[in-house]
Amino acid sequence: MALSPKKLHITSFGCQMNAYDAERMAEALAGQGYEETANIEEAELVILNTCHIREKAAEKVYSELGRLRQLKERRMREGLETKIVVAGCVAQAEGAEVIARVPMVDLVVGPQSYHRLPELVAQGMQSVETEFPAEDKFAHLPERAARRASPSAFLTVQEGCDKFCTFCVVPYTRGSEFSRSVDAIVAEAERLASSGVRELTLLGQNVNAYHGDGPDGRPWSLARLIKRLASMQSIERIRYTTSHPRDMDDDLIALHGGEEKLMPYLHLPFQSGADRILAAMNRGHSAAAYEALVKRVREARPDIAVSTDIIVGFPGETDQDFEETLALVDRVRFASAFSFKYSARPGTPAAEMTQVPEDVKAARLERLQATIELNARCFDAGQIGKRLPVLFERKGRKSGQVAGRSPYLQAVHAEGPMSLIGQIAEVDIVASGPNSLTGVIKSEFAWREPNQAAG
Repeated sequence: MALSPKKLHITSFGCQMNAYDAERMAEALAGQGYEETANIEEAELVILNTCHIREKAAEKVYSELGRLRQLKERRMREGLETKIVVAGCVAQAEGAEVIARVPMVDLVVGPQSYHRLPELVAQGMQSVETEFPAEDKFAHLPERAARRASPSAFLTVQEGCDKFCTFCVVPYTRGSEFSRSVDAIVAEAERLASSGVRELTLLGQNVNAYHGDGPDGRPWSLARLIKRLASMQSIERIRYTTSHPRDMDDDLIALHGGEEKLMPYLHLPFQSGADRILAAMNRGHSAAAYEALVKRVREARPDIAVSTDIIVGFPGETDQDFEETLALVDRVRFASAFSFKYSARPGTPAAEMTQVPEDVKAARLERLQATIELNARCFDAGQIGKRLPVLFERKGRKSGQVAGRSPYLQAVHAEGPMSLIGQIAEVDIVASGPNSLTGVIKSEFAWREPNQAAG
């Protein structure tokens, strides 16, 4: 008699890398008989996959652990077991402190050790695993799942960071820069393609610093890796994130103008428009150099959508420094941007600097976000009247709708059959809203059933 699968629930916070990691954790634990569930109440194993980048990240984790403690106690009274795992960057940064503060946590595991989850969970002992192991974790993970719900997938190609921005914990939680080999990445991409994936987003903390070993025995650049993946017939779209301005080389810039499968979208954080603050952040570039870089990218691909990350209220930021940031945002006119109030991360150099008052940070952020939103609305409105190829990924919000992404990563909704999911169709954009575009599908094949299209 077959045993019923054990239930696993994973809650992920933060970045796209964590979304990838969560999927790999689930695949690793599937070999131990675990099956994912969206219902945390029935889970025998709960994993909080944490992020330490955003404001008050650790506090949010401990708040969630308080709710999980009540769940674990309730299930215990019912004679049911619940194991709780804290994984990811908060786990790496806090280590044994997590169990000291919340003793009911069974396991703390850092992002470089989650390939050991099946072994650590099976041991059944309360433990902390936050070392940086010598072995390549990717070599110890199982192959990607054979079936996927989405035609888009994340694929980690690079991890860690050697830049040591003074506000950032990534070098401490993810370690130094590591690039996977070209062969390993291509093999994973081929498995994803065979499972129905049509769009790959290549991930890395500094993805354009990629320098993995190629099949010719020499390090390959990100541009060369993308060209290799673009040669795969069934992969139709490629994206990458997150980039550092210092690693945008000539080949990568040129590729945006010469490779059709590389989508016209670039996420390129600049963090501050004031050179004095950029120096204090240890960013290694000036505001003028950043603008010149964006100009070169737009010369290679005039229609490219550029997004960015911006921190306001970094220690020592003056009103004039902030005005310089605002002016750069006005000049560059980003298609989208993520903006945050600076929040100190223990152990980082910026945490020891003179802090900007909270009310000043909040006022500056409000002004910045108003400018960002205006630029984003203008970019989206500029798509009205255009015909865009849209990769449909899922059901829409309304009955009879399908939803997907434009080449510029905008959400697009249109009326159409569910058979469109996994296909790229030409869509006439007729309206733009706060969070998405609305379109009308024009591709003739899109309305045919698969057997009709084959005939």
